[in-house]
Amino acid sequence: MIGLIVFVPPAGGKRQKAVTVREQSILHMRFLCAQIQRGPRTPEAVVRRRVTAAAKRLHRAGAVRAVMPEAFAYQEQTDRCGVRPVSTLSLRRALAADWVRAVMEERGLSSGSTKVAVTADQLTGELVRAVTELSLRNRYVLLDLPYGGEDLCRQLRREYGVSLLLGPTREQLAGAEVLVMFDRREDLGGAGQVVLPLHGEQADLPPLVLPPALEEKMPQGADRGQMLAALREAGAIRPGQITVGRPGQGQG
Repeated sequence: MIGLIVFVPPAGGKRQKAVTVREQSILHMRFLCAQIQRGPRTPEAVVRRRVTAAAKRLHRAGAVRAVMPEAFAYQEQTDRCGVRPVSTLSLRRALAADWVRAVMEERGLSSGSTKVAVTADQLTGELVRAVTELSLRNRYVLLDLPYGGEDLCRQLRREYGVSLLLGPTREQLAGAEVLVMFDRREDLGGAGQVVLPLHGEQADLPPLVLPPALEEKMPQGADRGQMLAALREAGAIRPGQITVGRPGQGQG
């Protein structure tokens, strides 16, 4: 089971446990929810102790991953207890083509003239899906891949009648307006290029939009990317139900 850590305000005039743990269902997915009491005057040292206590209880119950609160400042405490944040990496890669579309719309870039470059160290299912969607949406797609790209090129040409440039030069990669990196490349990413790093979780996620019927069931205060990643991984949210929106969208 995946954990969920949330901060709750103290109940005025009512005695309340500082940390409570119970099961909670979100879109029919069960989470082990640790509620931590925190008010505006709660000392930081007390909050850290409560977070540690909550993480220990989650870990003892078998929850080694958890959806953390928004802007969570206590990961050092949860890491020490063996509870890590739910990874958003797979979600980011699944949204790559939609993310590129949103960035291009925001910058007024045309799908008929903009060059989109994709770099990766190996051929994976996530890469195939992203490159396929990008090739269907954009006229110029460049793929920098050490091996395995030839079969993908043939498949795209045979099934969809689209082509991509395999094995671009360093200059061609530098000339692309949009650069999507599935693995780290220290030699790429020049001024003026839109760079989507899909090899880590440091970059902020774009606004993520759900259908209204799903949106109303999202918990308040939880890290949105981690929650959506957990629900998508469990099949509680189907492919295509998460889309990339405009700035200001997807905040619940």
